[in-house]
Amino acid sequence: MSGPNPFAQFEKSFTQAGEVYKYFDLASIDGKYDQLPYSIRVLLESAVRNCDNFQVLEKDVQSILGWTPALKQGSNDVEVSFKPARVILQDFTGVPAVVDFAAMRDAVLDLGGNPEKINPICPADLVIDHSVQVDYARAPDALTKNQTLEFERNKERFTFLKWGAKAFNNMLIVPPGSGIVHQVNLEYLARVVFEKENADGSKILYPDSVVGTDSHTTMINGLGVLGWGVGGIEAEAVMLGQSISMLLPEVIGYKLVGKLSPLVTSTDLVLTITKNLRQLGVVGKFVEFYGPGVAELSIADRATISNMGPEYGATVGYFPIDENTLNYMKQTNRSEKKIEVIRQYLKATQQLRNYSDESQDPKFTQTLTLDLSTVVSSVSGPKRPHDRVSVSDMHTDFKSCLSNPVGFKGFAIKPEAQSDFGEFQWDDGKTYKLQHGSVVLASITSCTNTSNPSVMLGAGLLAKKAVEKGLSILPYIKTSLSPGSGVVTYYLKESGVIPFLEKLGFDIVGYGCMTCIGNSGPLDENVVNTIEKNNLVCAGVLSGNRNFEGRIHPNTRANYLASPPLVIAYAIAGRVDIDFEKEPLGVDASGKPVFLRDIWPTRSEIQEVENKHVIPAMFQEVYSKIELGSPDWQTLQVSDGKLFSWSGDSTYIKRPPFFEGMTRELPKLQSIQKARCLLFLGDSVTTDHISPAGSIARNSPAARFLAERNITARDFNSYGSRRGNDDIMSRGTFANIRLVNKLASKTGPRTLHIPSQEELDIFDAAQRYREEGTPLVLVVGKEYGSGSSRDWAAKGPFLLGVKAVVAESYERIHRSNLVGMGIIPLQFLPGQNAETLKLNGREVYNISLPESGLKPGQKIQVEADGTVFETILRFDTEVDITYYKNGGILNYMIRKMLN
Repeated sequence: MSGPNPFAQFEKSFTQAGEVYKYFDLASIDGKYDQLPYSIRVLLESAVRNCDNFQVLEKDVQSILGWTPALKQGSNDVEVSFKPARVILQDFTGVPAVVDFAAMRDAVLDLGGNPEKINPICPADLVIDHSVQVDYARAPDALTKNQTLEFERNKERFTFLKWGAKAFNNMLIVPPGSGIVHQVNLEYLARVVFEKENADGSKILYPDSVVGTDSHTTMINGLGVLGWGVGGIEAEAVMLGQSISMLLPEVIGYKLVGKLSPLVTSTDLVLTITKNLRQLGVVGKFVEFYGPGVAELSIADRATISNMGPEYGATVGYFPIDENTLNYMKQTNRSEKKIEVIRQYLKATQQLRNYSDESQDPKFTQTLTLDLSTVVSSVSGPKRPHDRVSVSDMHTDFKSCLSNPVGFKGFAIKPEAQSDFGEFQWDDGKTYKLQHGSVVLASITSCTNTSNPSVMLGAGLLAKKAVEKGLSILPYIKTSLSPGSGVVTYYLKESGVIPFLEKLGFDIVGYGCMTCIGNSGPLDENVVNTIEKNNLVCAGVLSGNRNFEGRIHPNTRANYLASPPLVIAYAIAGRVDIDFEKEPLGVDASGKPVFLRDIWPTRSEIQEVENKHVIPAMFQEVYSKIELGSPDWQTLQVSDGKLFSWSGDSTYIKRPPFFEGMTRELPKLQSIQKARCLLFLGDSVTTDHISPAGSIARNSPAARFLAERNITARDFNSYGSRRGNDDIMSRGTFANIRLVNKLASKTGPRTLHIPSQEELDIFDAAQRYREEGTPLVLVVGKEYGSGSSRDWAAKGPFLLGVKAVVAESYERIHRSNLVGMGIIPLQFLPGQNAETLKLNGREVYNISLPESGLKPGQKIQVEADGTVFETILRFDTEVDITYYKNGGILNYMIRKMLN
């Protein structure tokens, strides 16, 4: 049981405007406090404040205080507990979380407990931003039509979420149409420093920190709020008051010096940083930025860099709070009184950074330096966000990609086919030509960039200059603009650039993630048919953060991440293999060539417009009514019951089977015997491969399930929108059309049912194995589960009957999710893999678990048709083992609530 806080004597206070504010004076605990990285200081404060020698131990505090640059993950790991200040969710991952909460209430009731104990203890915010799709584009009424369709498709989900907001305490739901979760977090939800009232009327102050069910939760680190993505399952435990068990991280110091060129953007900078950090290797580590160059970056620039933490592999890319942070709070309409309290608290706890003062630089595990003046205009692609290409090299790089063998930088197009093209007729009666490299989709989208006024206004100014020069975009290119919040629309209108964006076809299509998460909507059938008939490698260009194969659109095999101005530039060019220096975008009214340099705005031009038009009143106007929602939202009727009334007919919301047959007692630990390999996969299998969020293919098991229930193809919606229904999601597991399974004869969501030698849809094969009583394993390569954090990427395999995964390495969040669902993550020993062991996936697998008990990181023996090899048990902490013994983290929480 929890006890008194042993560090209570280090609590101090100050008075401001007649109010008493208390805080923990961390420097008094240890004289080496000022040498700790600022990100580690946040972990330390949380441990000190929450220390009860039950969830958070004195040992945790001492371990964090003992952080040293000599700490090396994998050789002298140190496990600590961390209690974040809050949790943030988006609706794709939030719906299953609320579904699980509702089902947990039922389970607690069934086992004789009080269901209302299942309630968020830690504050939780859920922003509905993942449901809207680009069904309509390049039209003044596109926004209205897309939002109407969003409500038609998702009314059942939205009603459920609105019920959840009433049924559960301490949970805020931000309605659809408000913006992208991470931008709303940055502009509105983030506290920077929390205030919590004590019983004596005083207020305790502590740093804001957050975990979220979206990997790009990291964006908030640009505001000095420590935050990262976790599995939806782990987030639910935090909401229920549990601490996170984590390994104390190495902290990489990334020093920024110099200034950016007037012609480059924050997007160019983040793509450069992403490539550099990927090369260094920062998976599982904190990155903390320092140096005088940081002071040259706006908070929006910093947020752009922090946003792509998952792409460069770090847990966080942290920017300690400085005066620029506090100025941003003022710009975004946080109160002056609040800001002054924050300033005084940060000074008292040595957490206010002056980036120009080297004496404040802490110790780091390792450092590297980037001169901002060396950054050049860049894009990344065609299949991964860390494959940066200088814009000046794009014309040659794309041609190389056509020729290269199939891979992250190759499409294996034969030389004689590289000049292939196709023609089609458009609505205007004209005939248009598509070839390799043709742009068919261009989208200004994603929190990475739409939160940044400099690149959004840069795009608007470029559009203005382009229109004034007489340039236009081919009519078949699907262009779209999805702002991250209403504030963006406000300043784009006030600055007068909206008409020019609309003239080029970049009409506002919705407020949400949209194209970046695969909600790009359909391309015209003429375009699709031409691409498929001629086997063309056509391109999408987007201002997003992810461009994995098959994610953006099934028919854009090449996808490039670019700044919003470059998205427009490539759309005008109509192809990605253009040399902007030598080739014009078009000609003006007099026939004179117009080059990109002729319409590109400088940073000073953009800054002048930003200073004039991005003002606090905009944030006040937009966020004062954000919780009201649209008229459609306001009219949704929900019940007042604390238990949800499940409908057996619903294809959106269904009580999940995770707790069926659960008892109060722990299940017996058993080895895995006579298992078959469901899938035999290679490297970089992403959560998009495992649990797609995009559209439901008409020939898929999920489509068949829906059709049997008289759901038409038009109303299939996406997998992401149906994450509240396990029947759909289990059928959608591994349903990515680009999945390369070595047990199947071709690319796609198929596998071999080994006993019968019959090739089946993956779900059907899993069902066949289930009927035969055969447990399943997956054998995979490196970086298994990279990409977006998705709890269904673990829940889906669990429901298919997968008991263990054997991989060369795992993405951090996905490994945690597997543990949370009771799936064993095993890792090949260094230097070993399926190939070196001569495995082919057709073996019978036996995995021996020791009767004496499990230990983190121990060796586990696997036998496959006579081949015996050892693996590393990737239960990294004792808490992982506890969760596994309970059958998963949610089962553990239910049993805990029964005590």
